[in-house]
Amino acid sequence: MNVAVRPEDAVSHQPLAAPFLAGFRSLLSETTGTWVNWEGEAPSWLSGDLLRTGPALFEVGGRPYRHWFDGLAMLYRFALAPDGVAYTNRFLRSESFAAAIDDHRVMHGGFATNSDSPYWRRVMDPVIGRMTDNANVNVFKFGEDDFVALTEVPRAMRFDRQTLATLGALTWDDQLKSHTMTAHPLRDAWRRVVYNLETVFSVPSLYRLTRMADGVTTREVVAEIRVDHPAYMHSFAMSRNYLILVECPLVVHPLRMLLRSGPFISAYRWTPERGTCLTVVDKDSGTIVRRCLAEPCFGFHVVNAFEQDGTVAVDFVAYPDAAVVGGLALDRLRTGARQCAGMLTRFTVSLDTGTSATSILSDSLLELPHFDWRRQTGIAYRYVWAVGQSGAAFINDLQKHDLRCGTIARWSEPGCYAGEPVFVAAPEAEAEDDGIILSVVLDSQRHRSFLLLLDAATMTEQARAWMPHAIPFGFHGNHYPVAPRAQADG
Repeated sequence: MNVAVRPEDAVSHQPLAAPFLAGFRSLLSETTGTWVNWEGEAPSWLSGDLLRTGPALFEVGGRPYRHWFDGLAMLYRFALAPDGVAYTNRFLRSESFAAAIDDHRVMHGGFATNSDSPYWRRVMDPVIGRMTDNANVNVFKFGEDDFVALTEVPRAMRFDRQTLATLGALTWDDQLKSHTMTAHPLRDAWRRVVYNLETVFSVPSLYRLTRMADGVTTREVVAEIRVDHPAYMHSFAMSRNYLILVECPLVVHPLRMLLRSGPFISAYRWTPERGTCLTVVDKDSGTIVRRCLAEPCFGFHVVNAFEQDGTVAVDFVAYPDAAVVGGLALDRLRTGARQCAGMLTRFTVSLDTGTSATSILSDSLLELPHFDWRRQTGIAYRYVWAVGQSGAAFINDLQKHDLRCGTIARWSEPGCYAGEPVFVAAPEAEAEDDGIILSVVLDSQRHRSFLLLLDAATMTEQARAWMPHAIPFGFHGNHYPVAPRAQADG
């Protein structure tokens, strides 16, 4: 089916000079269960769903969104089988989407795009907590059957795993109010809870760490940390016993945030003299164990954290400054301006002395990191998979970093631009890289995308499945195995 968008809504208003442009053009068509065969040989054990979200409509009412992070969300389901893939894509029917389609306007301001509302409404929206529900960043499963799409505010949007139909907002059964919430909640298998980081803009402001038990939607407060100038944090870290905040010096005065009339990120200021603050919080008591400074840097994604020999190590994709935020504006991306990805960086905090050390684990440019979740977020690990850049203006290869040996294995193909690598472990696998990597890849010459399947150990291609169209570049997704069938009584 096709979404009823006016023709001018599908037209880019920017120069189209880059070879990867199809990844930043609006996708209007929706499909349900389109079957595509593998080219090559997929493993016989392959099953489950790769679920993803990402921006797919980049213009509203003839006006373009300004930033990659602001496009209206589309959900994707790749139902996996040894002989092929059943592909479904569907727009997330949020309030933001409805306003775009029905009224041809931006209902709520986004990350870097202002809303079309009057000035007074733009000022009041963040004050009263009226925020976007355009959940285009990540997907997550709460409990047994609540699949949600997430963005950086506490408005998770539920959807049906099979059909991708939007089921409405996830209702929190608590009275906690906040302005932002990361789109990267962390599941603790030891305690059977999900942690997240929220920010409340006030004078003073608060970082609030919460936990939620499996199967419920009631958040409990782990810790509230007062802060005068909150930092922009897209994610946070978790080790076996601690939660760790990486506060880069892209910060905001809370009154500027609450009274702004511009988009969200416009209120923040880069202040490198503050350094990068590392805050280690005890998971159970909520007490601050250590707080120390490192050299200034910026980043979106924590990879993992673990405890070892009286220290907490936090692996982070670090940039030298926050210029990447403006570099991901759509007008720059569409003209082919070179984008610099971050470097894999480790902060090591001594729990005894409260001092920190910083080391570069790899000088290869990378983003969108993944590792073997079976090994449990929060313990020592060996491999990181990521997208990277090799002599190109945009992400164009897939990388496997061996943190023990310091080596990098890569996959690339001329004219192809890879998306986030998702690791899927083989049944009863023991080795950390025993499994496959899934990535949605754009072929810029064919103007079509394919689902790529690599051997996770060797980074060699095993199979690919061609999708019916070019899929816009997205951010995050996860693989979910087939749910076990309920046992009959008696």
